[in-house]
Amino acid sequence: MEKIIYVVWRSEHANAEEFSRHLRTRLADKLLSLGARGLQVNVADEEVRAAEGLRQTATLPQMHGTLSLWVDSAIAAFRLPFDQAIEADVARMACYLVTESQPIRNTRFPPQNGERTTGFSQLAFLKRPPRLTHEAWLDVWHNRHTQVAIDTQDNFLYVQNVVVRSLTHAAPPYDAIVEECFPAAAMTNPYAFFNAIDDEEKLQRNLQAMMESCARFIDFDKIDVLPTSQYVLKTPGL
Repeated sequence: MEKIIYVVWRSEHANAEEFSRHLRTRLADKLLSLGARGLQVNVADEEVRAAEGLRQTATLPQMHGTLSLWVDSAIAAFRLPFDQAIEADVARMACYLVTESQPIRNTRFPPQNGERTTGFSQLAFLKRPPRLTHEAWLDVWHNRHTQVAIDTQDNFLYVQNVVVRSLTHAAPPYDAIVEECFPAAAMTNPYAFFNAIDDEEKLQRNLQAMMESCARFIDFDKIDVLPTSQYVLKTPGL
Protein backbone atom coordinates (compact mmCIF):
# COMPACT_ATOMS: atom_id res chain seq x y z
CA MET A 1 0.00 0.00 0.00
CA GLU A 2 0.91 3.65 -0.41
CA LYS A 3 -0.20 6.56 1.76
CA ILE A 4 -1.50 9.72 0.13
CA ILE A 5 -2.34 12.91 2.01
CA TYR A 6 -4.77 15.33 0.40
CA VAL A 7 -4.56 18.81 1.92
CA VAL A 8 -7.97 20.47 1.48
CA TRP A 9 -9.49 23.94 1.63
CA ARG A 10 -13.16 24.78 1.95
CA SER A 11 -14.84 27.69 0.24
CA GLU A 12 -14.69 30.96 2.20
CA HIS A 13 -18.49 30.92 2.13
CA ALA A 14 -18.81 27.34 3.41
CA ASN A 15 -19.82 26.53 6.96
CA ALA A 16 -17.07 24.80 8.94
CA GLU A 17 -19.40 22.24 10.53
CA GLU A 18 -21.09 21.38 7.26
CA PHE A 19 -17.68 20.97 5.60
CA SER A 20 -16.51 18.69 8.41
CA ARG A 21 -19.63 16.57 8.27
CA HIS A 22 -19.45 16.31 4.48
CA LEU A 23 -15.81 15.16 4.49
CA ARG A 24 -16.45 12.36 6.97
CA THR A 25 -19.80 11.20 5.60
CA ARG A 26 -20.69 11.62 1.94
CA LEU A 27 -17.15 12.13 0.62
CA ALA A 28 -15.74 9.43 2.89
CA ASP A 29 -18.39 6.98 1.67
CA LYS A 30 -17.45 7.77 -1.92
CA LEU A 31 -13.72 7.26 -1.30
CA LEU A 32 -14.32 3.96 0.47
CA SER A 33 -16.56 2.79 -2.35
CA LEU A 34 -13.70 3.54 -4.78
CA GLY A 35 -11.50 1.09 -2.90
CA ALA A 36 -9.54 3.09 -0.31
CA ARG A 37 -7.73 0.61 1.94
CA GLY A 38 -7.69 3.11 4.78
CA LEU A 39 -9.15 6.57 5.35
CA GLN A 40 -8.67 9.26 7.97
CA VAL A 41 -10.17 12.75 8.01
CA ASN A 42 -8.59 15.64 9.93
CA VAL A 43 -10.60 18.84 9.89
CA ALA A 44 -10.68 22.15 11.75
CA ASP A 45 -14.22 22.08 13.11
CA GLU A 46 -16.14 23.47 16.09
CA GLU A 47 -14.75 20.76 18.38
CA VAL A 48 -11.30 22.39 18.22
CA ARG A 49 -12.31 26.05 18.28
CA ALA A 50 -10.76 26.36 21.75
CA ALA A 51 -7.35 25.50 20.24
CA GLU A 52 -7.20 28.57 17.97
CA GLY A 53 -4.34 29.92 20.07
CA LEU A 54 -2.15 27.05 18.85
CA ARG A 55 -2.64 27.85 15.17
CA GLN A 56 0.34 29.13 13.18
CA THR A 57 -0.07 30.35 9.60
CA ALA A 58 2.46 30.50 6.78
CA THR A 59 0.26 29.33 3.87
CA LEU A 60 -2.35 31.83 2.70
CA PRO A 61 -5.14 30.99 2.64
CA GLN A 62 -4.49 28.35 5.24
CA MET A 63 -5.75 24.82 4.72
CA HIS A 64 -8.77 23.51 6.62
CA GLY A 65 -7.80 19.86 6.95
CA THR A 66 -6.45 16.71 5.38
CA LEU A 67 -7.67 13.43 3.99
CA SER A 68 -5.25 10.53 4.48
CA LEU A 69 -5.82 7.65 2.08
CA TRP A 70 -4.11 4.28 1.91
CA VAL A 71 -4.34 2.86 -1.60
CA ASP A 72 -2.89 0.01 -3.62
CA SER A 73 -1.10 2.44 -5.95
CA ALA A 74 -0.58 6.21 -6.11
CA ILE A 75 0.18 6.03 -9.86
CA ALA A 76 -1.84 8.75 -11.59
CA ALA A 77 -4.15 6.48 -13.57
CA PHE A 78 -5.10 4.47 -10.46
CA ARG A 79 -5.35 7.56 -8.25
CA LEU A 80 -7.52 9.56 -10.66
CA PRO A 81 -10.94 8.50 -9.30
CA PHE A 82 -9.92 9.59 -5.80
CA ASP A 83 -8.56 12.92 -7.10
CA GLN A 84 -11.77 13.59 -9.02
CA ALA A 85 -14.03 12.75 -6.07
CA ILE A 86 -12.13 15.08 -3.75
CA GLU A 87 -11.75 17.91 -6.28
CA ALA A 88 -15.52 17.88 -6.80
CA ASP A 89 -16.22 18.42 -3.11
CA VAL A 90 -13.62 20.97 -1.92
CA ALA A 91 -12.62 24.45 -3.01
CA ARG A 92 -8.97 23.46 -3.44
CA MET A 93 -6.77 20.47 -2.82
CA ALA A 94 -3.10 19.46 -2.99
CA CYS A 95 -1.95 15.87 -2.95
CA TYR A 96 1.25 14.29 -1.62
CA LEU A 97 2.75 10.81 -1.57
CA VAL A 98 4.29 10.25 1.86
CA THR A 99 6.18 7.69 3.89
CA GLU A 100 4.69 7.19 7.33
CA SER A 101 6.49 6.59 10.62
CA GLN A 102 4.65 6.30 13.97
CA PRO A 103 7.02 6.88 16.90
CA ILE A 104 3.91 6.84 19.13
CA ARG A 105 0.93 4.66 18.26
CA ASN A 106 -2.41 5.60 19.79
CA THR A 107 -2.86 2.93 22.42
CA ARG A 108 -4.15 5.32 25.11
CA PHE A 109 -7.33 6.32 23.26
CA PRO A 110 -7.59 3.89 20.34
CA PRO A 111 -9.74 5.37 17.56
CA GLN A 112 -13.08 3.79 16.75
CA ASN A 113 -13.90 3.73 13.05
CA GLY A 114 -16.38 6.46 12.19
CA GLU A 115 -16.06 8.27 15.52
CA ARG A 116 -14.12 11.34 16.59
CA THR A 117 -10.82 10.50 18.30
CA THR A 118 -10.48 11.71 21.88
CA GLY A 119 -8.76 15.09 22.37
CA PHE A 120 -7.47 16.83 19.28
CA SER A 121 -4.97 16.27 16.48
CA GLN A 122 -2.39 18.95 15.76
CA LEU A 123 -1.12 19.00 12.18
CA ALA A 124 2.19 20.67 11.30
CA PHE A 125 3.21 21.32 7.69
CA LEU A 126 6.99 21.59 7.48
CA LYS A 127 9.38 23.01 4.90
CA ARG A 128 13.04 22.06 5.06
CA PRO A 129 15.23 25.09 5.86
CA PRO A 130 17.64 25.86 2.98
CA ARG A 131 20.55 25.75 5.44
CA LEU A 132 20.12 21.97 5.77
CA THR A 133 20.52 19.25 3.18
CA HIS A 134 17.66 16.79 2.98
CA GLU A 135 19.79 14.14 4.68
CA ALA A 136 20.87 16.48 7.50
CA TRP A 137 17.30 17.69 8.01
CA LEU A 138 15.99 14.14 8.36
CA ASP A 139 18.84 13.24 10.69
CA VAL A 140 18.09 16.13 13.05
CA TRP A 141 14.34 15.55 12.95
CA HIS A 142 14.26 11.77 13.20
CA ASN A 143 17.38 10.92 15.15
CA ARG A 144 17.68 13.88 17.53
CA HIS A 145 14.29 15.59 17.81
CA THR A 146 11.89 12.63 17.96
CA GLN A 147 12.76 11.62 21.51
CA VAL A 148 12.57 15.25 22.65
CA ALA A 149 9.00 15.49 21.32
CA ILE A 150 8.11 12.29 23.15
CA ASP A 151 9.74 13.33 26.43
CA THR A 152 8.42 16.91 26.65
CA GLN A 153 4.77 16.62 25.56
CA ASP A 154 1.64 14.69 26.51
CA ASN A 155 1.12 13.46 22.95
CA PHE A 156 -0.56 10.06 22.64
CA LEU A 157 -0.13 9.79 18.85
CA TYR A 158 2.91 10.94 16.88
CA VAL A 159 3.02 10.39 13.13
CA GLN A 160 5.85 11.65 10.91
CA ASN A 161 4.86 11.80 7.23
CA VAL A 162 7.85 12.59 5.00
CA VAL A 163 6.77 13.89 1.61
CA VAL A 164 8.17 11.76 -1.21
CA ARG A 165 6.75 14.03 -3.89
CA SER A 166 3.72 16.17 -4.67
CA LEU A 167 1.17 14.55 -6.96
CA THR A 168 -0.80 17.61 -8.05
CA HIS A 169 0.15 20.74 -9.98
CA ALA A 170 1.16 23.82 -7.95
CA ALA A 171 0.98 22.02 -4.60
CA PRO A 172 2.62 24.02 -1.78
CA PRO A 173 6.19 22.75 -1.31
CA TYR A 174 5.83 20.92 2.00
CA ASP A 175 8.55 18.47 2.98
CA ALA A 176 6.65 16.79 5.80
CA ILE A 177 3.26 16.64 7.49
CA VAL A 178 3.23 15.82 11.19
CA GLU A 179 0.25 14.50 13.16
CA GLU A 180 0.18 14.63 16.96
CA CYS A 181 -2.81 13.87 19.19
CA PHE A 182 -3.18 15.48 22.61
CA PRO A 183 -5.80 15.40 25.39
CA ALA A 184 -8.53 18.02 25.11
CA ALA A 185 -7.11 20.00 28.04
CA ALA A 186 -4.00 20.74 25.98
CA MET A 187 -6.05 22.95 23.65
CA THR A 188 -5.95 25.75 26.21
CA ASN A 189 -3.60 24.62 28.98
CA PRO A 190 0.14 24.65 28.23
CA TYR A 191 0.76 22.65 31.41
CA ALA A 192 -1.35 19.85 29.92
CA PHE A 193 0.28 20.21 26.50
CA PHE A 194 3.79 19.91 27.92
CA ASN A 195 2.93 17.17 30.44
CA ALA A 196 3.64 19.42 33.42
CA ILE A 197 0.40 19.76 35.36
CA ASP A 198 0.95 21.91 38.49
CA ASP A 199 4.70 22.06 37.82
CA GLU A 200 5.95 25.43 36.58
CA GLU A 201 9.59 24.35 36.55
CA LYS A 202 8.83 21.30 34.42
CA LEU A 203 6.72 23.38 32.05
CA GLN A 204 9.53 25.84 31.43
CA ARG A 205 12.09 23.05 31.09
CA ASN A 206 9.99 21.08 28.59
CA LEU A 207 8.98 24.19 26.64
CA GLN A 208 12.57 25.36 26.31
CA ALA A 209 13.82 21.90 25.29
CA MET A 210 11.08 21.57 22.67
CA MET A 211 11.62 25.02 21.17
CA GLU A 212 15.41 24.62 21.04
CA SER A 213 15.06 21.24 19.38
CA CYS A 214 12.51 22.47 16.82
CA ALA A 215 14.71 25.43 15.93
CA ARG A 216 17.40 23.03 14.71
CA PHE A 217 15.28 21.86 11.74
CA ILE A 218 12.29 24.23 11.45
CA ASP A 219 12.07 27.87 10.34
CA PHE A 220 9.20 29.10 12.50
CA ASP A 221 8.05 31.68 9.96
CA LYS A 222 7.51 28.92 7.38
CA ILE A 223 5.43 26.43 9.36
CA ASP A 224 1.68 25.89 9.38
CA VAL A 225 0.17 24.44 12.56
CA LEU A 226 -3.50 23.49 12.41
CA PRO A 227 -5.53 22.08 15.32
CA THR A 228 -8.05 19.53 14.00
CA SER A 229 -10.47 16.82 14.96
CA GLN A 230 -9.40 13.37 13.82
CA TYR A 231 -11.90 10.89 12.40
CA VAL A 232 -10.67 7.42 11.41
CA LEU A 233 -13.17 6.06 8.91
CA LYS A 234 -11.29 2.89 8.05
CA THR A 235 -8.17 1.55 9.71
CA PRO A 236 -5.55 0.75 7.05
CA GLY A 237 -5.32 -2.90 6.21
CA LEU A 238 -8.59 -3.94 7.87
